[in-house]
Amino acid sequence: MALGALGWVLGDGDRAGRLLALTGLTPEALRGGLGDPAVLGAVLDFLGQYEPDLVAAAAHLQVEPAQLMAAREKL
Repeated sequence: MALGALGWVLGDGDRAGRLLALTGLTPEALRGGLGDPAVLGAVLDFLGQYEPDLVAAAAHLQVEPAQLMAAREKL
């Protein structure tokens, strides 16, 4: 689910830029961290900090926003 959320975030250049700016991640760190719970957690934390993005990402992934946040807790 976190990888799907990352794909959704990266689907918009402005949103992707905001992710990098707010998390401090680099494109290289994202690529290298696709299996890293800390990186994936940072993506879900990013979504959790801005409800409109959380709701939109959840709709795109056909899950409830709470499911995305529960996935964060499991990482």
